[in-house]
Amino acid sequence: MSSTLDLYKKFTALPQGKRLFSVAFSQKAPYFASIHLEVKEMKPHLGQIRIPKRRSVKNHIGTIHAIAACNGLEAAMGLLAEATCPDDMRWLPKGMEVSYLAKSTTALTCTAETTEADWAGAPDVPVKVKAVTSDGTVTVEGVIHLWVTPKS
Repeated sequence: MSSTLDLYKKFTALPQGKRLFSVAFSQKAPYFASIHLEVKEMKPHLGQIRIPKRRSVKNHIGTIHAIAACNGLEAAMGLLAEATCPDDMRWLPKGMEVSYLAKSTTALTCTAETTEADWAGAPDVPVKVKAVTSDGTVTVEGVIHLWVTPKS
């Protein structure tokens, strides 16, 4: 089991654990801190975060900026990859394909999902991602492609 998943399990057993883990995870890649993410779920084949609608993630029309949404999707994918990647392997994102489907008018829940079959196709692992508003509208969806190889 990955050390990140171990930390998630330890933190979330504590009062305010998800909040504390969210802060710690945001420091792993400092640009994650820019979206003020809240980790909702981390387990094999699933990563989920929430981006609150704050001034720092808004665009000129007052909605959550598309690139902030993509940042959230990458963070969710990172949680999933850390929880799913075998200990003797490493992962690296190699590309992202997304479609902007609607305005992100509320906070967003960003979800990344895979199946065992996706990982069986390594070294190329597709991770399905989507960002959804609080009323259920999918605003961004796509695939983040991972490169999964043995550790040297």
